[in-house]
Amino acid sequence: QVQLVESGGGLVLAGGSLRLSCSVSARTLSDYAMGWWRQAPGKERELTARINWSDGSTYYAPSVKGRFTISRDNAKNTVYLQMNSLKPEDTAVYYCAARPVRGILNYNDWGQGTQVTVSS
Repeated sequence: QVQLVESGGGLVLAGGSLRLSCSVSARTLSDYAMGWWRQAPGKERELTARINWSDGSTYYAPSVKGRFTISRDNAKNTVYLQMNSLKPEDTAVYYCAARPVRGILNYNDWGQGTQVTVSS
């Protein structure tokens, strides 16, 4: 089981930046990949970025590639999402989630979410 606590959301003007943090508690972090998901009102939850804890390999959704950067700090057991050039359409609740890197690759553990609002 993985425990996740997000922080860092808020209100920002279009074109601005925010950094989200996700504090992770797990027995063996290298067994997991970490994802940042988001859900806007009336829309389905979507994966924006993912990082494998063991080797740092990443994935980005086309909608955020080149603007968002996911990273991890092994010493702090924390995953970050640096969001630059924010757009109003990035407004959503952002969730940190964990899935195993072997076996059934479902995101089983979720944080409570943090609101990001981008005003035009």
